[in-house]
Amino acid sequence: MHIRFLGGAREVGRSAILVNDRLLLDYGMKTGNPPQYPVDAPDPDAVVVSHGHLDHVGAVPSLLAGDRRPPIHWTPPTRELALVLARDTLKLHGGTYDCPFTEQEVKRVTQVSQTHGYRETFEAAGHEVTFYNAGHIPGSAHVLVDDGDTRLFYTADFHTESQRLVSASTARPDADVVVCESTYSDVEHDPRQQTEERFVESVRTTLWEGGTVVVPAFAIGRTQEMLMICAAHDVDCYVDGMGKGVTRMLRQHPEFVRDPDALRRAKSNARFVTGRDGQRERIADQNTVVVTTSGMLSGGPAMTYVPAVRANPTNKIAMTGYQVEGTPGRELLDRGRAEIDGRVMPVSAQVESYDFSAHADRDGLLDLLGSYRDAQVLVNHGDRCEAFAEELGGEGFDASAPGPGDELTV
Repeated sequence: MHIRFLGGAREVGRSAILVNDRLLLDYGMKTGNPPQYPVDAPDPDAVVVSHGHLDHVGAVPSLLAGDRRPPIHWTPPTRELALVLARDTLKLHGGTYDCPFTEQEVKRVTQVSQTHGYRETFEAAGHEVTFYNAGHIPGSAHVLVDDGDTRLFYTADFHTESQRLVSASTARPDADVVVCESTYSDVEHDPRQQTEERFVESVRTTLWEGGTVVVPAFAIGRTQEMLMICAAHDVDCYVDGMGKGVTRMLRQHPEFVRDPDALRRAKSNARFVTGRDGQRERIADQNTVVVTTSGMLSGGPAMTYVPAVRANPTNKIAMTGYQVEGTPGRELLDRGRAEIDGRVMPVSAQVESYDFSAHADRDGLLDLLGSYRDAQVLVNHGDRCEAFAEELGGEGFDASAPGPGDELTV
């Protein structure tokens, strides 16, 4: 089996792996100014997408330019999320160099789409492919690829502990080669229940003191998780941004959600913001909680809420996910200020960070890899891939960390 890493190698973002020059696993983009795309523009016979996050699916429509029409294989939620993200990219960047595709190519996505459930083997570009629940977001999949000689297990993003929204990854199919993510290879997450209790206690304290809590959250996965936490603890909240539409959509795919009834209750508990006639400004003045995009303060309704609450020390901004270096969210955590719409704003409101990650931590990574001690391990999707590969080598694994553009035969 021939493998070429086009992105997501020794980095987080623009994941793309070409197998046997025919089958493409993921084709994402790395957000930034300007955005970054995989190191090559392949012409695959088929595409398999692991899940609906921008860094794994963001550039997929560009594969349908000209007369190219490779089939795209994914789970039903991943298909819907990919279309949501593509339309949002068009809305934000259409017609500029920051958008690698057109509206026409997004329409073509629906024409070549083929959806599959978990543990349902299908054929793609001469390979047998099987999806397994990865426990990351609804529809996220581990991908097993069998070319008749070699079995490749692409973990993509995964979590080995259950969240309120999705169940943990447990499938460990036989494989000769494992391409394993390493996002949190040097981190141990606190117990999820403990993190949740700290968050709820902090929110209730701020509400009791008369403040407003802004909860920046990724639209896909994290927003729904936070709404479910609020509903489970009887905390009233608003929800704003792309997460509203994603929440409605996920309710249409109950088989990919851990507890569909809990998601229904969470949706009923939250008040959906329309954003009309100064509604956001009025909400920011209320004694309430608002869960809103974007999770790293790089756009979305958060651009209204954060400036509105920043000057009052009674208010709180509760970050719920990893903040990439160089983003306004990271600047806020590190320096107590954030650049919002081109203006650097000091923030007097309380700023807290909670680890609600949907990725496996170091223990989770080692738990999965423990089933593959006889396999070749290729570490990707992380800020310290080489270091983790070296640590795995010290534990007896045959591990390495390919770089962008690297090719190898396994």
